[in-house]
Amino acid sequence: MTEINHRKADHPIHSIFLERWSPRAFTGEDIGKEELLALFEAARWAPSASNLQPWRFIYARRGTDSFARLLSTLDEGNQRWAKNASALVVILSKTHRVTSSGEVRPASTHAFDTGAAWFALALQTQLAGWHAHAMAGIDRDKAIKALEVPEHHRVEAAVAIGKLAEPSTLPDDLREREKPSQRKPIGEFVFEGRFRAD
Repeated sequence: MTEINHRKADHPIHSIFLERWSPRAFTGEDIGKEELLALFEAARWAPSASNLQPWRFIYARRGTDSFARLLSTLDEGNQRWAKNASALVVILSKTHRVTSSGEVRPASTHAFDTGAAWFALALQTQLAGWHAHAMAGIDRDKAIKALEVPEHHRVEAAVAIGKLAEPSTLPDDLREREKPSQRKPIGEFVFEGRFRAD
């Protein structure tokens, strides 16, 4: 079985799934625009129901006014460490679609598809020698206003992208958590034939 980062897969999988994790300690080094756009290129090719591609990404590179604006939308706990990222990203999904007749209808798989695009971005980030840490801790209402998000879009998450720094650069309470996390065994979430309650 595959074992990396003190993680052990119970079934054979590609090593990248164990190599990918979400650190908080970043060096703050610059990431070039083309290098960053290459990460979004991977997200572009994610699977999408009816090819609607409902994902939207708003990014900012470190040292720009846009970076400060995106950082300000994060919860304070995330701002403490995300300020050292090379880039910040807010992930949105388009919640509705327009039919050929012009009718606006809910897009039932918008979050599912956007999650697939995020994971494509996360894996490409890992392959490119960077790390990505997704965060649920974002003030969604503030992000909608600050980033001028139009109607029929939902803020899903934020992401910090950067190169790994030493855990010692983090505040004490975060330093202890700076390691790849484990996962539940598949028997807790994969069921044959019918759902099994916890």
